[in-house]
Amino acid sequence: MGFVRTTPPRPVEVTAVFPELAPLARPAIRLHPRPGSPSSRDSSVGGPLLWPAGEPWPHCEDAHLHVDTGFRQSPTEVRLQRRLQSRWRPDDRPPVFTPEEEALKERNAARLAERLDAGPPWPAECPVPMLPVAQLFLRDIPLLRPPGQADLLQILWCPYEHEPDYKPATALFWRSAADVGDILATPPEPYEADYPGYVPEPCVLAPEAITEYPNSLDLSPELQRMLEDWNRWQAAGADVDPSYAEYPRDFYSIHLGNAPGWKVGGWPPWGRTDPNPRYCAVCQVRMVPLLTIASWEWDGGEGHSWAPEEDQATALAGSYYAGQDPSQPTRVEVGSTDNMQIYVCPTSPGHPHTDLIQ
Repeated sequence: MGFVRTTPPRPVEVTAVFPELAPLARPAIRLHPRPGSPSSRDSSVGGPLLWPAGEPWPHCEDAHLHVDTGFRQSPTEVRLQRRLQSRWRPDDRPPVFTPEEEALKERNAARLAERLDAGPPWPAECPVPMLPVAQLFLRDIPLLRPPGQADLLQILWCPYEHEPDYKPATALFWRSAADVGDILATPPEPYEADYPGYVPEPCVLAPEAITEYPNSLDLSPELQRMLEDWNRWQAAGADVDPSYAEYPRDFYSIHLGNAPGWKVGGWPPWGRTDPNPRYCAVCQVRMVPLLTIASWEWDGGEGHSWAPEEDQATALAGSYYAGQDPSQPTRVEVGSTDNMQIYVCPTSPGHPHTDLIQ
């Protein structure tokens, strides 16, 4: 990994104020994705996969919504638009495509037109090549619990929305990196993605191990009442702004509970719904969080406290650089700028996974 990102110390040591929360601590690894040029031998978000040349590329054969979202573009077009935005500078002429980019754009448009002219079944009605979402090597992410001798996790999704939850369909693959010989050089790509946010920007990672505490919704009613007791915070000498006196639980939720952003392990980011435990379809064991796919690395306002120390100045400035929001390096958006959390069976990684938008 070529760079480092460091979560700032929390403004309050949570277990000093509430020792009752200590048994609920969980390890997590914040991935800190940042735009880059990962290789197939790197852990990445949206990067090339170490995929065997002789193994079929995964396709989604689920039913897809046939109604055009109005935002459908090919992955190539999405990337070209982002490349154009990256060249934008204040007080300068609007950027234009290079001749090479124009040629690529024309070839892509011709490919799609040829497919549409061929008539039904339409692209959304055929098996759809899946897009890489994340590739995680055990050497970089030791929290992974792979089956057997596997040391590599590859996650892909179909960039169409799927009923009933209107989200991409995900697929997980475990493998041993040493077993991969020749690599598939040019994987197939879908003709379209329902939204640009379903096309992850290639990112390198700076994994950081942290200790995480539950979302307040995951706490028992007794512990929730404890967080709401302003006198308890004062008695512990916690340096908390008096503006939180009426709702001190909000301070916990913003600054002390589960960390935002892409991460492995840790606690779920509830909020879209109340806690909704997932159970393995095979053995009925309660499933555990594997990966959080986040629309944002940190929230606005006081949520900037989770921005890495190396990014604090940029986060506080709230500035965009080269058309890029620093809190959204992957350009992924799921749900209403929510999170997708992937869950796995803790007793058998080979059992089917599940996912949930939060």
